[in-house]
Amino acid sequence: MGRTGLTRACVAALLMIGSWTAAGTPPASASDTPGSGSPAASAPASTALLQAMQRDFGLSPAEAEERLAAEQRATALEPKARKTAGPAYGGAWFDAKSEKLTVAVTPDADAATVRSLRSSGAAVRTVEHSAHRLDTTVSRLDRLDAPSGVSSWSVDPAANTVVVNVVEGERTDNDVRRFLSEAREAGPVTVRTVRAAAETFAAGTVGGDPYYTGNVRCSIGFSVHGGFVTAGHCGGVGGQVRGWDGSYIGNFQGSSFPGNDYAWVNVGSGWWTVPVVLGWGTVSDQLVRGSNEAPVGASICRSGSTTRWHCGRLLAKNETVNYSQGAVHQMTKTSVCAEGGDSGGSFISGDQAQGVTSGGWGNCSSGGETWFQPINEILGRYGLTLHTA
Repeated sequence: MGRTGLTRACVAALLMIGSWTAAGTPPASASDTPGSGSPAASAPASTALLQAMQRDFGLSPAEAEERLAAEQRATALEPKARKTAGPAYGGAWFDAKSEKLTVAVTPDADAATVRSLRSSGAAVRTVEHSAHRLDTTVSRLDRLDAPSGVSSWSVDPAANTVVVNVVEGERTDNDVRRFLSEAREAGPVTVRTVRAAAETFAAGTVGGDPYYTGNVRCSIGFSVHGGFVTAGHCGGVGGQVRGWDGSYIGNFQGSSFPGNDYAWVNVGSGWWTVPVVLGWGTVSDQLVRGSNEAPVGASICRSGSTTRWHCGRLLAKNETVNYSQGAVHQMTKTSVCAEGGDSGGSFISGDQAQGVTSGGWGNCSSGGETWFQPINEILGRYGLTLHTA
């Protein structure tokens, strides 16, 4: 698809080539605190967002509006529910059918705590393991040497277990069996099979697409004051970055991969930042209003320089992904597809920034899963401030 003059102007203004718009969280005002989301504002969801929800989730206009409002309530409620439950907190997730946040608590939760959670609008489920125990199990697995047949692992709050994903056909491999044996000793673990191993989504140079460093093409994530954030595997510190038109943008000022998968690039030489993500003509370009973190189960969208705009659901948080280059921790898994060149692009829920595309498996023809590195972690790591409307 050729770029129109408007699109070129958007890209040159750093509308985050490979940006996206998503479904889910509410509008929020600008935040000047590095690493933090912003409070909710009263601006309504855009028509483009509602249309994307209708198209990708098969919703009517009224259902799309109801879903966005319900996800907004769940996003605001989740941190309060965690505080209310205290040590008995077992995790939380958004249920699209009931349009409620479900909060898991251990049997240690007293009646007053359960009543308080229910009165706040949450559904409550009693589970065996606390979120602290499950997170501790993930930390123990992170210290193990994972073979290539193990794709990833994370907490599944609804199942109240740590899920270890094994590539199809690799479960009988001796190294995989050894890892699973050690994993079960670390805590409550369930093994699931996935079709393919996770891979990063960088790509070779293709003329006319977003940004380049060396012979690698990736996608711009979100604007921050002074630059933009993207994926760490796209380039190392000091690497020069060129825009879609070949002109110099800036250099990687910070980059981490593996272990993490995030980076930031300074912007200059006639380029500048604005709080917008590019809709690629599929939806309107969207304002970014904050970075409130959406709950598991919420709808989310991604846009990148290869496959542009796609939506899905947020499946898991704090997942460790075992790439061939090494493990990356604290990732968020989604059901959104992606392909080579989409790396670094934006994940967004409503008008709330969520993270930058890292990798996954599958494609946008047959489907797949994609992981992103959470935006607030990146902002906090480098002391950056998200550019918001």
